[in-house]
Amino acid sequence: MALGTMSVDEPQIRDAATVILTRREGGEARILMGQRGAKAVFMPSKFVFPGGGLDAADEDAGVTGLSADCAARLAQISPGVPGGAAPGRLVTAALRELREETGLGYPPGAAKLRYVFRAITPPGRPRRFDARFFLADAAGLDSDPDDFSQASDELSHLAWLGLGEARKLDLPFVTEVVLAEISNLLRGGDQPGVPFFDNSGARPAFRRIL
Repeated sequence: MALGTMSVDEPQIRDAATVILTRREGGEARILMGQRGAKAVFMPSKFVFPGGGLDAADEDAGVTGLSADCAARLAQISPGVPGGAAPGRLVTAALRELREETGLGYPPGAAKLRYVFRAITPPGRPRRFDARFFLADAAGLDSDPDDFSQASDELSHLAWLGLGEARKLDLPFVTEVVLAEISNLLRGGDQPGVPFFDNSGARPAFRRIL
């Protein structure tokens, strides 16, 4: 169904941001994931990366910590997609969600993020997001990466997982695709633009943001 003819019951697409936090143990790359609650409206019981929708209070704090290429790609707005948050607000939301859901965060201005993926939730879901995914290294955190005592209760079973372990979990489809993408990056592979699963219109589309 085209964006302009969607049912009034179709939820609005909301800007969102997600952090894929990584660390290395004994030479193996690990990522931080947690499980959503069984009663959650969106993706119940699924294992996901920390993240969520933008809040009105998420200020545009600039894109410090992003490369020039990442900042330019993040600023691109797609035709037919409503809204389009400022890149600085997306960065702020990503870091806020990380701290809220895991209790982990970075000193002000110290986060180094890489914009690696974008996906819009398909129609027919109870919530729809235009989600941007950022890759970040746990080395710069301002606290113990194994201390989740300050985390909210939105995600349970927070754990650092090897990429093989993560693939065996109950994952949303988009998370499976993101895992494949970052597996390549963590092995030193190239990324010819940011992959973008665009479900904003009548037909799903895939392209790369260059």
